[in-house]
Amino acid sequence: MSSTPVPPLGQSTLHAVQVLGRGSSGSGAHVRSLAAGLVARGVRVTVCAPQAAERAYDFTGAGARFVSAEARADPAALTALRAVCADADLVHAHGLRAAVRASLALGGRHGTPLVVTWHTSIHAEGARAQLVRLTERRAARAATVVLGACSELVERARKRGARDARLAAVAVPEAEPSSSSGTAPAWCDDGERRCTKARAELGAVGRPLLLAVGRLEPWQGHGPLLDATRAWRGLEPQPLLAVAGEGNERAELQRRIDGEDLPVRLLGRREDVTELLAAADVAVLPSRWEARALFAQEALRAGVPLVATAVGGVPELVGEAAELVPYGDAAALANAVTRLLDAPERRAELAAAGRAQAATWPTEDETVAQVLSIYDELEDRRRSAPRR
Repeated sequence: MSSTPVPPLGQSTLHAVQVLGRGSSGSGAHVRSLAAGLVARGVRVTVCAPQAAERAYDFTGAGARFVSAEARADPAALTALRAVCADADLVHAHGLRAAVRASLALGGRHGTPLVVTWHTSIHAEGARAQLVRLTERRAARAATVVLGACSELVERARKRGARDARLAAVAVPEAEPSSSSGTAPAWCDDGERRCTKARAELGAVGRPLLLAVGRLEPWQGHGPLLDATRAWRGLEPQPLLAVAGEGNERAELQRRIDGEDLPVRLLGRREDVTELLAAADVAVLPSRWEARALFAQEALRAGVPLVATAVGGVPELVGEAAELVPYGDAAALANAVTRLLDAPERRAELAAAGRAQAATWPTEDETVAQVLSIYDELEDRRRSAPRR
């Protein structure tokens, strides 16, 4: 009689290697959630990612084996990744660059499926745009299945030659609700928002607080956002825009803020976005492109009215629960925010609509179940394929 343990019904015996690059907040949180859910269902999970990602997301704490792997495609890094993937039943790469590294590590080995989750779009111009297209093509064609975080990415994967591209459920953990409390802002006549410690520290007591969260990089749209703040300087009381995040544009943005006397504070990297949202009156997402923007999800779940650009997967994500404006249209962005500040009823309506919309998104369990069903499908296909 075999002594091999039999897994409980509904559980898997697969070994799935998750390959992650530097990891945006959305993709890193997704891999952490996915690892925890898969491990709970009996899957043996190995996460290959930079050490910084392990510190940020604690994949080991989710029950996965963690292997430090730098986000490079040099021979040493690929050799290390190849060793980890040697006994994998399948490899799941998150992001285009991770997909290319995973395909190189697999080396065209027959029988090991490669699943690629395409989380976002890489914006590039000139010669770099051609390189991005080649990366997209290589990743799409190497994958057994491409999972797109929004419909636009699914269509792009098909255009780049994906054999099988599907819309993916990409859920991330919900933030813990804030316990902040206080008095209603003096400017606000509906008593809806609360004046928190965070609000006082930012200097936004008695004035509207607007919040944007994202890396300070060109594609995040902070230039048009600063343009929009000029229109708010004449409002009474004057709104304060707080921007959480770090990046290469910080110095240039700060020069503009100081030189034009804009009502903006750059907060740097923050770990208390939940508390900042609890203090905010309006959330702003001015990006050039997003799929399932983590900040948009956090804002709607928190019931904070959102003004966002109608790009990528944002309209699909938020439905009717946000004010949408064209990317780069500073006047439209400024007007949308001003209208919300002048309309407490509309803010309350968007707050309720946001929570209702968030309730329609896939849960973490549903996301794990969909991914595991794909894994099982590919494993069945692998087992039934004729041996070479």
